[in-house]
Amino acid sequence: MINERIRDKEVRVIGQDGEQLGIMSSKEAQKLAREADLDLVKIAPGAKPPVCKIIDYGKYRYEQARKEKEAKKKQRTMEVKEVRLSPNIDKNDLNTKANQARKFIAKGDKVKVTLRFRGREMAHVGYSKQILDAFYEKLEDIAVIDKSPKMEGRSMIMFLSEKR
Repeated sequence: MINERIRDKEVRVIGQDGEQLGIMSSKEAQKLAREADLDLVKIAPGAKPPVCKIIDYGKYRYEQARKEKEAKKKQRTMEVKEVRLSPNIDKNDLNTKANQARKFIAKGDKVKVTLRFRGREMAHVGYSKQILDAFYEKLEDIAVIDKSPKMEGRSMIMFLSEKR
């Protein structure tokens, strides 16, 4: 809220240099702001009494937008990439998939390793855990298991993420 939109009877006012001007009526505070050719901006509406600052509102909004943009720049969204395996996968195919997962983990993404069972492959679920273990052994220098292998329907799922 700025200038005339501030409807509180009393406000704590902070000057443009950051010094405390004390508690006064909002009319007086607006008068001070007008004399300085600046705006009265409510910066802490939840406080008792609300805190208002005498500043240039356009410059204030620009600073806020710049801070938000800087914060967005520093944060990184983590994606979940999926690598699908089958119970009768060959060693070379397993190496290829492991290298693919290595690239995803190096970028900072999580990897969901899915081992799909089709038809009579469901009879050999016990052996399939060894495939996921072998897959993890190829990546254990850079990855750590987030979620250990677990059956979900017709597939066994494991999550890997970057070692910290």
